[in-house]
Amino acid sequence: MTRPRILVVGAGFAGVECVRRLERRLSPGEADITLVTPVSYQLYLPLLPQVASGVLTPQSIALSLRRSTKYRTRIIPGGAIGVDLRAKVCVIRTITDRVVDEPYDYIVLAPGSVTRTFDIPGLTDHAFGLKTLAEAAYIRDHVICQLDLADASDDPAERAARLQFVVVGGGYAGTETVACLQRLTHAAVRRYPRLDRSLIKWHLIDIAPRLMPELGDKLGRSAQEYLRRRGVEISLGVSVSRVGPEEVVLTDGRVVPTHTLIWTAGVVASPLIATLGADTVKGRLAVTAEMTLPGYDGVFALGDSAAVPDLAEGDGAVCPPTAQHATRQGRQAADNLIAALRGRPMRPYRHRDLGLVVDLGGKDAVARPLGLELHGLPAQVVTRGYHLGAMRTNVAKTRVATNWLLNAVAGDDFVRTGFQSRRPAKLTDFEYTHAYMSPDQVREYVAREHSGRL
Repeated sequence: MTRPRILVVGAGFAGVECVRRLERRLSPGEADITLVTPVSYQLYLPLLPQVASGVLTPQSIALSLRRSTKYRTRIIPGGAIGVDLRAKVCVIRTITDRVVDEPYDYIVLAPGSVTRTFDIPGLTDHAFGLKTLAEAAYIRDHVICQLDLADASDDPAERAARLQFVVVGGGYAGTETVACLQRLTHAAVRRYPRLDRSLIKWHLIDIAPRLMPELGDKLGRSAQEYLRRRGVEISLGVSVSRVGPEEVVLTDGRVVPTHTLIWTAGVVASPLIATLGADTVKGRLAVTAEMTLPGYDGVFALGDSAAVPDLAEGDGAVCPPTAQHATRQGRQAADNLIAALRGRPMRPYRHRDLGLVVDLGGKDAVARPLGLELHGLPAQVVTRGYHLGAMRTNVAKTRVATNWLLNAVAGDDFVRTGFQSRRPAKLTDFEYTHAYMSPDQVREYVAREHSGRL
């Protein structure tokens, strides 16, 4: 008899934890494990703003999937663009743009999320996202490039526009992004004697009435105060109505001359979920507490793309799309898959959220570990300790800690690394959301491929 084929889609927190658990608890003869991912690393997303600001190097938060020689999982370098649940086939576009299909007996869907956008004129043409390692490196080059171009310009209007930066999204990602990049520009301006420091302006925009409401009123106000003391202009209850190459128009009528709009206004489930033709909850796949898909045998879904019931909260709540939940769901999904293989009962996922930590750079931070509200230096100690503890390998922990120490002691050299090309790259150039199939296209492709092999 052939071994069962387990296919894991996605190498984020959920997918990698699932694969690692499967490898440890299944003998080589019990199943073949395959992982579909376009990159051969797990990205530690919470520290992405620090890569954009140059505090951390890109390599320090890209945890290699091939570092250990003990792991036996086969890695397909590509992205899943469709799944035929009835035929048990996943359609994959490799990094060379070749479309292949991969049959499976069990599939674990953990494709993560993509940046949430709206039908705002010019948004996808002129905005940057911050969801991938390439975007973080590109944004750093872009921001330093604006300082270089402003310094070289003799046009006061152009200089002022290049020194204004807009970040949309007052949640965790947007707040950390504006905090980290604001520190970068204000440290860098000392190296540009022709630039007036007062011309550098950072704007944080969010339609919500409060900054980071998940932290509570007190810590949200503390974070807001830290940013305002640094000169960040915070506009709440406001959004973007139009984006141009050299300006951003807000819904309150203001026009901000700028060449930089960073869009961090939330995430949505991967477009892969729409190819399944299954029930969803606000775009996320509707699954049971055991992370199985009702009506389909051998299908598990978890992480940002799955609406996993939050039994710790109750009242019909679903788990928020956080790394904390994704990591633990990955382990539980692996245990449940192994239970299904061995004919044993599965266990529901249950985990109480441990809280949030927000690094605002330097000694500034806010945190709420286990309900305890902290700000300033104590929060920073907890925040960085949490990140080091959450990283998967000792090598990554050492790299991050060394980067923090080196940046604190020696500062930054403000070097552009060459990602800033003459052709601007925006949201759609990094996340490839146009590459996915429709449910009908998936079925037609699988049927055509299957008939061609008969």
